[in-house]
Amino acid sequence: MSLESSIFQKIQKKIPSFLFNLFLLFSGSFLFALSNPGFIFPEGIAFLAWFAYIPVFVLVYRASLKTVWIYGFAYGVISYVLYVSWLVIFSPVGSIAIDAEYGVLLMLLFIAMKLCYILFPKKGWLASFLVFCAYEFLKTRGFAGFSYGVTAYTQWKNLILMQCADLGGVWLLSALIIFVSAWISQILIESACPAFKSETESESEKSFILQIKKSVFCHKISAVVWLSCFVFVVIYGCFVRKDYSHLPSVKVAAIQHNTDPWLSNDVDSYAKDVENLIALSNQALKQEPQIALVVWPETSFIPPIIKHYQLRRDRSRFNLVKRFLEYVESQNSVFVIGNDHQDDIHADDPEDFNSVLVFVPKKNTIPPQPEIYRKIHLVPFTESFPWPEQFPSLYQALLAGDTHLWSMGKEYKVFHQAGLSFSTPICFEDTFGDSARNMFNAGARALVNLSNDAWSKSLSCQNQHLAMARFRCIENRIPAVRSTASGQTCIIDPNGVIKVMAEPFTKTFVTGEIPVIPDDAKPTLYGIIGDLFGFLFSFAALAVLLFGIIRYTVYRKKNREYDYGS
Repeated sequence: MSLESSIFQKIQKKIPSFLFNLFLLFSGSFLFALSNPGFIFPEGIAFLAWFAYIPVFVLVYRASLKTVWIYGFAYGVISYVLYVSWLVIFSPVGSIAIDAEYGVLLMLLFIAMKLCYILFPKKGWLASFLVFCAYEFLKTRGFAGFSYGVTAYTQWKNLILMQCADLGGVWLLSALIIFVSAWISQILIESACPAFKSETESESEKSFILQIKKSVFCHKISAVVWLSCFVFVVIYGCFVRKDYSHLPSVKVAAIQHNTDPWLSNDVDSYAKDVENLIALSNQALKQEPQIALVVWPETSFIPPIIKHYQLRRDRSRFNLVKRFLEYVESQNSVFVIGNDHQDDIHADDPEDFNSVLVFVPKKNTIPPQPEIYRKIHLVPFTESFPWPEQFPSLYQALLAGDTHLWSMGKEYKVFHQAGLSFSTPICFEDTFGDSARNMFNAGARALVNLSNDAWSKSLSCQNQHLAMARFRCIENRIPAVRSTASGQTCIIDPNGVIKVMAEPFTKTFVTGEIPVIPDDAKPTLYGIIGDLFGFLFSFAALAVLLFGIIRYTVYRKKNREYDYGS
């Protein structure tokens, strides 16, 4: 047999296996995307999340250590191209950066999972499960931390399962869901092997079914443990919710003007937006005269209010600021406004903050001396890039892409106005549990979120954001008001129930009441321990990998010594 024919036969044998691996790769990517809100199903298909990672675990098991990293990179890129397809509209460079980042992260995850299968032939699936849970937590940390895609958020419409978030954040629910894929994949892996050895199709089917029964029996203890945890979470979710109707309440209005204020850079467009916001506010106040708090979206008022009021170098912008301040001064409600703010307006290159300004009529409106919160957790690559000198080309590409890079705030501000103690996470910030927890621990007993997702022109993007916002309320048992540029503007109670929500992509508003949670309210378990479970998964995964590597090294060393002795 010639060398060429031998190689050809080997390739022929590998092609079916390669095609099956491609099937696992693409099915896993699509299951991940479809289980979350996306461009096909704006609310996602939550049920799919319980099986979404079966192709991943099977693919990692099947692939060799030499090729698994390629599948990991491809899975990461394809999954996030599908999942955050809306990002390319806002920032093509940012979209490429996120897709590439997840290609690298999933590449590393697949390698770590493969090592688990190699180092622990019998319990590799459990080690891989721990590694996957650790990945979900670790991907939300640091500068490039991104909470979008955490498995628990697929269940954002399952009010019962969501309630366990006040125990340990979203990490417990994520682990509960991921375990199902890990367990089923191991049953399939163990059951498939003997089936392929059968001589006939009927024998193969019988062998496969028998092996499934045998494999299920072998893993019955882990199944019972999972079922016990699942039952506990369901029972807990049914009974933990509280009635807050006995508490005093505050009437609020959240305005949605259905405009992306950053699409234009002329004062006429800014003025039109402000007039729309004022008109919608007037309608809300006319409908509910007792409204104590009116909330406008993130950077809904573009020209820096304090700067243009004091410097008055641009008459048209000063007139717009003056119009706004005189309007607020004539009202009885507290106004919470998203604005571009600079602390040192006389500096040649002042720090620029994405900020919230809180105005109290007759107190701090004219001249403007509002209380201010400066956004702390900025969006990577689109609001913040800390390495302009190390990566000048990427930095210039971000700037050329009309990215607005902000300075980072330093203090979690709590406002005590309108009968409430509240903090104002700005857009991206309420996607992180630790940000809302820090605000609660600083004294906030309500979250007033100002967002602008209008740039995405995507209902799925807005639902992905809303999904995370609901968990923030449950984690801390406090209500939230969300005022967004185009949706999902709503009021959420401490149980995570959406009390009222505006129609997306319309000029409208919502009004309602939120309970006044006492300042001495005790924190939830999550409020006390924070993301402890996420850290525990991470430490456990690291310990398992290190133990496996050490054991494997010692085992090989002993075998070599035995061989030499023989």
